[in-house]
Amino acid sequence: MKGSIALICFLLITFTMGCSSQKNSSSTAGNANSQQEVLNLSKEKWQWMADKNVDKLTSLFHDQSKFVHMSGTWKKAEELEIIKTGSIWYKKADVHDVAVEMVDDVAIVWSRITLTAVVRGADVVTEFTVTELYKKQSGSWKLLALTFSSVRDTHQIKH
Repeated sequence: MKGSIALICFLLITFTMGCSSQKNSSSTAGNANSQQEVLNLSKEKWQWMADKNVDKLTSLFHDQSKFVHMSGTWKKAEELEIIKTGSIWYKKADVHDVAVEMVDDVAIVWSRITLTAVVRGADVVTEFTVTELYKKQSGSWKLLALTFSSVRDTHQIKH
């Protein structure tokens, strides 16, 4: 009898641990999928900015999003107008390194880039670390914040 109870306890513990392990694996797989989704979206965003595709950017940018540049901070409408008019033309973003971290339904993306742009008619090439904050809302990712930090070319993102 004692042997049967011990065997049942052992099987219950083993089953419980297996279910817990499977749940963690699913969660990890879900995080990996979400990370890849956000990385792809971040990459597409740079192309949309280069193409001045304000329609795609309008749907990506959260209505309360903020954009921090070297010369100021703007809200969604201002950022879209800057892109549309070419006041800043993000010609090309060469991404050298990227890291993403997930916290529930929020993704933080750090990218080391060399940005080739036209700013008020002048060609500029600048090294930045860009921080992007995304939130999953109604099944799609929305960009809440994008910050350009001017850094030395030796700056590295910690993974």
